[in-house]
Formats: sequence, C-alpha cells, structure tokens
Amino acid sequence: MADYKLLINGALVDGDAVMEVINPATEEVLAHCPRGSAAQMNAAVAAAKAAFPGWAARPLTERRAMILALADRLEAEADSFARLLTQEQGKPLTEASAEILYTCAFIRHLAGYDLPVKVIEDNETRLVEQHRRPLGVVGAIIPWNFPILIVAFKAPLALLAGNTLVIKPAPTTPLATLKLGEIMAEVFPAGVVNIVTDLNDLGAMLTAHPDVAKISFTGSSATGQKVMASAAGTIKRLTLELGGNDAAIVLPGADPETAAPGIFGGAFLNAGQVCLAIKRVYVHDSIYDDICSRLARLADAAVVDDGLKQGTTIGPVQNRTQFEKLKEFLADAKASGRIIAGGAVEDRPGFFIRPTIVADVDDDARIVQEEQFGPILPVVRYSDTETALARANASPWGLGGSVWGQDREAARAVALRMESGTVWINKHLDFGPNMPFGGAKQSGIGVEFAEEGLAEFTQLHIVNEAR
Repeated sequence: MADYKLLINGALVDGDAVMEVINPATEEVLAHCPRGSAAQMNAAVAAAKAAFPGWAARPLTERRAMILALADRLEAEADSFARLLTQEQGKPLTEASAEILYTCAFIRHLAGYDLPVKVIEDNETRLVEQHRRPLGVVGAIIPWNFPILIVAFKAPLALLAGNTLVIKPAPTTPLATLKLGEIMAEVFPAGVVNIVTDLNDLGAMLTAHPDVAKISFTGSSATGQKVMASAAGTIKRLTLELGGNDAAIVLPGADPETAAPGIFGGAFLNAGQVCLAIKRVYVHDSIYDDICSRLARLADAAVVDDGLKQGTTIGPVQNRTQFEKLKEFLADAKASGRIIAGGAVEDRPGFFIRPTIVADVDDDARIVQEEQFGPILPVVRYSDTETALARANASPWGLGGSVWGQDREAARAVALRMESGTVWINKHLDFGPNMPFGGAKQSGIGVEFAEEGLAEFTQLHIVNEAR
C-alpha cells in the first residue's frame, strides 16, 4: 500500500494521527493516510507566511515556469494518478483520465496570464497607475467530486499572483492530492505550497486563522455560509463556488434526438456529482413524453459498476453520507413523481445507485426544490415558456443552466433571462480556463478562471503621483 504524507514547509511528513480512506466501489479500506492536527495546520500556515515575501518577490516569469513544471510532472504520471483517482473517488477510469488531462490543461492556460501595470491617467498634473499585489497566504478548500481538477482551479492563479498556499483536501478523497504534494515538494520552494488533511475538523481553524489572507472554497452553500461567518473576524477575501440546482429548459420545437443525450450527459457525469450538472429539467408539453422516453432508455443502458472495470459508464456515489442522503431523495421521488428508469440501490457492496429519471413531478417536490447532487433527475412538464422560465429562476441558487431549442433566437432570449452565472444553449457543462466562472445568488461570490479569476487573488493597488 502506498505511503502518503502531508506537505508542510517543503517536507513530506506523517500526520499526528491516521485516517482510513474508503473505496466507494467496494466499501473496503483503500489506504490509511495521515490526518493533520491543529498544530500541523498552524505549522503549515506559518510556513506559508514565512515563504510569502520571497515567493512574491520572484519575477512572475519564474513563478510561471514552476507552475508549468507542475503540469509537466503531473502529465508524466497521468495514468497512475487516474487510477488512484478512480479508486478513491469512484468515477470511471475514462473520466478520471480526463480529469487529470484537464487539470494539466487548466494549469498551463492559467499560468499564461500576466499582471501588467495599467496606466489610468498620464498628463501634465498626475500619473495614476493600477497595480495588482499578492494578498499573502491563501487557504484552498477542495471538495470530493473533482479532487485534482479543483486544485487546478485555485493553485495556478494564486501562485502566479505571488501568494502562498495551504491546501485542505476533502477527507474522503485526499490521496491523489497528497501524491500531487510529492511533486509540489520538488517543484516549489519550501513553504510555498502546503497540504494538510483533516476529518472536517480543521476547516474552521483555517478560515478563521489571522495569518490567512484569503479563502478559496468550493463546496455546498451551507458550508459556504459557515466559511463566510468564520472569515468575518479578519475580513478575509473570499471566493466561494457553492451549490447549484441547475435547470435545463427544453423549448417547444426542440429536437428530442439531440436534446435528450445532451441533457443526459449534462446530468449524469460523475454520477451527477457535479456542481454545474443539470439537476432539474423543464420540458414543453408537446415533446415531454418523447424526451422522457429517450432519457429513460439512456438511463437503462448505463453500465453502473466499479470505475476500474472496462465499459463502466457510471461509478458509485463517492461516500456513505451522500449515499444515505440520495436514498432519501429516491424515497421522495417515488412519493412525489413517477420513476420511469432506475430508482434502485444496487444490492451489493459499494455506494451504487442506478441513474434515475423521475417524470410527472411538480415544483414543490423535494427532488426539484433541492440540489440532489447524485444520479437522480426530475423532469417537469410545462406548457408556457414564460412560466417555465419563472419556475427555473424561482430558486435561491444560480450556478448554471441551459436552454434547448432549434429556434436559436428564442433560445437566446430565454438564456439571457436565466438567473445564473453561466447559461448554455443546446449544450451543458462546456467550460474552460479562459471563461470566467462564478455563481449568482446563493451559488457563490467571486469569480474563478481567466483574468477575472487571477484578479481575485490580488489586492488592487493604486499609485497616484503628482507631476
């Protein structure tokens, strides 16, 4: 069994305790890994603070070169990382391999940005310049659904801007991140990147720590509220990418043959455990039965199994807590709608749930009102597009959404009024490091990716000189 270590001040060290990591496909212990303590979290923050002045003083080109080296090293070990990711997270090996390759692509693209000085005014009386300065120590809190890719959402831009990092992976998926730490220990100077695991008992300490300047958090809206409250004492900068109950609206005249597979893929990637996944579908009366039938056939055809097995298209739910929550959603779906595919928990070891399509369900059902974050999709009938849009928008969340229809102008008109950070037309889950990403309403604050995401890791610094 592999040996896993924390990364603190450039050294790979044991935790002050040990914790088990469970393979969600077998419910067996995959590995024992270090569990960090409060003292080790303090040491990691202290190391990052001490390393900050030297790292911030390095030319941006040098920081960029090290970040790019991280991508090269990860890509060279892509196969072993993908296999480990499947074992701890559950997703099929094809999806795990894609996650590693996307991680490398994100790192390389985000490392390419610059922080030029912007001249706001230059005349006979004054010179006004806009500079971007690093903040200091950044705490990056990573969820369990994309434990490597989401590191790449945060680390490259934070480091490029001149900040130092303390990364806290999710307790159920720490292994690939710790292995990435082995590479980071060789690529970056001591203290620039630190990785400390926990059992969900050190997050509040990190978010409240007086020496942490910013928290970049991806996770649920409920936890995001706690992060905000914890960070308030020191007025920390925050980027919060939180939950979503993303709606898809299928307009009259949409082509079921193309819409149904697109919706299915947008809903069930990573067993539906995607913040931006389609969580509810509003389908016009005229094509409702056709769309439902096609979605049901796709669900029935899915191969649900251990992600390491060839041919698997949907793996297990990642952890027992989420598995038990989804069983409650299944019970609600059976009571409030008509299950036309799936609906069953696999009778075997592992957290397996067949992809489930729920028809004839109303807006007031729990399965529609809340984010299920799993392989269950409610399909809601509508007859008036304005009403469907209002129902889609009647949510405290607004992360993503999509509109499906052959009339491009009509689809665009609806998309422009959807209350979400990202809206797609005739597709879903198409995003990249060059596209700013953030949520509306309770789906988050701040922006990730692109130049806007880089700015989130900086302090605006205006220099106003008399002439």
